[in-house]
Amino acid sequence: MQGVCGDFMKNIVLSKEDIRDICLSLSMLFRSGVGFGDGFSLMSEDEPKGKIKELLQEMADMADEGKGAADVFRETGVFPKYVIGLIEAGERTGRLEEAFSSLADYYDSRIRLENHIRSALLYPMVLLIIMILVIGVLLVKVMPVFDGVYRQLGSGLTGMAGGLLELGVILDKCMPAVLLILSALIIFTAVFALVPKFRGWLGLKWNKSQGSKGVTGELNAAKTAQVISMGLRSGLPFEEIFELAGELMADVPEIEMKCRKCADELSQGGSLSDTIKKYDILPLAECRILEVALRGGMADEAIFDIAKRLMTESEEAFETKISRVEPALVIVTSFMVGAILLSVILPLVNIMASIG
Repeated sequence: MQGVCGDFMKNIVLSKEDIRDICLSLSMLFRSGVGFGDGFSLMSEDEPKGKIKELLQEMADMADEGKGAADVFRETGVFPKYVIGLIEAGERTGRLEEAFSSLADYYDSRIRLENHIRSALLYPMVLLIIMILVIGVLLVKVMPVFDGVYRQLGSGLTGMAGGLLELGVILDKCMPAVLLILSALIIFTAVFALVPKFRGWLGLKWNKSQGSKGVTGELNAAKTAQVISMGLRSGLPFEEIFELAGELMADVPEIEMKCRKCADELSQGGSLSDTIKKYDILPLAECRILEVALRGGMADEAIFDIAKRLMTESEEAFETKISRVEPALVIVTSFMVGAILLSVILPLVNIMASIG
């Protein structure tokens, strides 16, 4: 039976939404006084037929056999290591409900951020494709029509208009390659919008090269603060919190290295605020707030507020960057379309005036 269950669960791939929903449901059920095994049974009953329902039922069976929360999550083989580690810490410290609540909050913020980034980037990409199409049609189809009109009037397109006509002729000759590039751009946009794994892969590549710089660095600093907050609320020791942070930020090598060094220094008795300040994990102003909070025994509340504030600020900075792209695209394209039309209409007006 165990082998069959193991083979079944190996075929399950949980999304961030799935993990968030499971953790959030368990947190709410624990808060209501429902036991661990009963919680999985209730969740399984509410879940529509499918692999998630079967997974929850298997987890309920394991819990009924007397296995602890961390063991149940570990034996499924479908949850990330840091999820299991945080649940194990919550179980060890008697703060299991806080552990599930922290995980739910963490995944919820990641989902919202990813959706926000997708929607923010998608519109400029679609706008760019439409503008390329408009300019292409003007050069390839409209310019030859004007050239024909000019030739009937005994003239021809010269200067800038002539150059644009030549460009249109070249594009027309290279139309298969142009259509191939445009199709690739459309496919890329569609895949980016519809396939989360592709967006995740792009984000991974971007984080490896630019993860500690600019707006991306601000976003990743906010994520790191969220991990620290999650660990503190779940009762993890400081050194384990930074080991967890290093694991979660593995896609940003520079931040991962800083978190590992923090964990080593804290395990040797270093001060939390001094260590965070030394390795530039959080902005200096936030380090000062955390230091004051540590003296008052309110570190978990302080880091939660810091994480929330940093995430808001980083999202606003990201929105500001993206908001500059759209008007820039509109201005550039409008200028190009206007220049194309004026280059052929103004000489035509002069010709008509001379005829009149």
